[in-house]
Amino acid sequence: LTNIATEAHEPKFLQAVGMYFDRAAKHSGVTEEVLKHIKSTDAVLSVTFPVEKDGRTVMVRGYRSQHSRHRLPCKGGIRYSSEVDLQEVEALAALMTYKCAAVDVPFGGGKGGIMIDPKDWTEAELERITRRFTLELCQKNFIGPGVDVPAPDVGTGPREMGWIADTYRNFNPQDVSGAACVTGKALSLGGVRGRNEATGLGVYYGVREFLAFPEVHSRIKHHGKVEDSSVIIQGFGNVGYWAAKFFEANGAKVVGIVEHDVAAYSAAGLDVEQLALWRRENGSFRGFPDAQQLIEDNPMALLEAQCDVLIPAALERQIGLKNARRIKAKVVGEAANGPVTPGADEVLRSQGCVIIPDLLLNAGGVCVSYFEWAKNLSHLRFGRMNKRWDERSKGQLLALVEGNAGRPLSEVERRQLIHGAEEHELVYSGLEDTMIVACNETRQTANAKNIDYRTAALTNSINKIAASLAGSGSIFTHA
Repeated sequence: LTNIATEAHEPKFLQAVGMYFDRAAKHSGVTEEVLKHIKSTDAVLSVTFPVEKDGRTVMVRGYRSQHSRHRLPCKGGIRYSSEVDLQEVEALAALMTYKCAAVDVPFGGGKGGIMIDPKDWTEAELERITRRFTLELCQKNFIGPGVDVPAPDVGTGPREMGWIADTYRNFNPQDVSGAACVTGKALSLGGVRGRNEATGLGVYYGVREFLAFPEVHSRIKHHGKVEDSSVIIQGFGNVGYWAAKFFEANGAKVVGIVEHDVAAYSAAGLDVEQLALWRRENGSFRGFPDAQQLIEDNPMALLEAQCDVLIPAALERQIGLKNARRIKAKVVGEAANGPVTPGADEVLRSQGCVIIPDLLLNAGGVCVSYFEWAKNLSHLRFGRMNKRWDERSKGQLLALVEGNAGRPLSEVERRQLIHGAEEHELVYSGLEDTMIVACNETRQTANAKNIDYRTAALTNSINKIAASLAGSGSIFTHA
């Protein structure tokens, strides 16, 4: 799946991340010695353990990479996929380092993966695999609230995070903040409201900000608003689904959604929720009655259709030299990690396409994971201490306004005006502010140095990490 769009000579994922880094390093002003430090991976854990399946023993391989520990804990998801390998995990961990720096989340970068197809295993078997992998992480000190904090990724979700948290708690019963050892948990286990949709919401916020930049909408000849923009999304997992929902809710037309086996298209816009419901009931888009067209022989071809915004939200290396020249989208928003190869990146930009890079656009997940981690450490739900106080203060102010205006408000109007923020509203607000600030930082650097947005975001990340390293010093490096 990660080689369909690429030529044989195109770099692998880890090489591609390195190439993007080297391109940005030239604009950073950081010394060669510090750049080597930033680029290299700090630590990697590779484990193999036996799992019994259908009366036979299967050896399962898992990885965890800690790319940078300049800030702790390390942070990054754990994915379950048959395509997981050490190179992919190291590349994703490096991206997490740069991503956290880009959006000012105080973590180092990490990533993990287990080389299995979760569809081939029962729930009980997946639980045994998850708990055994967590045991390996505990034994090797690769997990903990101040050490390394996993999260969901491809093939994993709140269920697996709950198993990880419970396993860690059983091996560390004295750790009062043990719930912070992993994020993306269910609410009942210490999760935070808004985490499930966070990455998709961050994608929406990022695209909205970039479309509004005058230099962007003049370059792509676009009206600069999400409303009435046409959007095609590749991947209908957590990120793709929520991104589609938020684009649709804010007036965009989601004209196409691409999955690995079939793609759905409708020029008037698809009903996202109806499509999701159909797939849940039927296992596929096949037969969906409200689609103008269903493409089964070559679903990837829909990536090449005319649209304002293309959102690759599946796996890495989905736009390569084989299909880059046929991409007609005005904006490519990288909701997945590494969906565009370096060669395709150059081709798209030469065609006038604006690319919003992954380390910025899909940072919503780690941003809200940061909020969940902070919530777990404080042992306090956001809004619990101040919600009623805010409502009472607003109510008193409103009473003065009503007295001066000589007209009392209706109960509905009153409730709308004095409403105190709930946890998910605070999370949305924090995420929106984070994305706005990061997008503007990237824009400023791109304009000041006359470079593309990927290079600008990476340049900012390199400079922030270098500043952190310089401020803390390097123990044992110098005599």
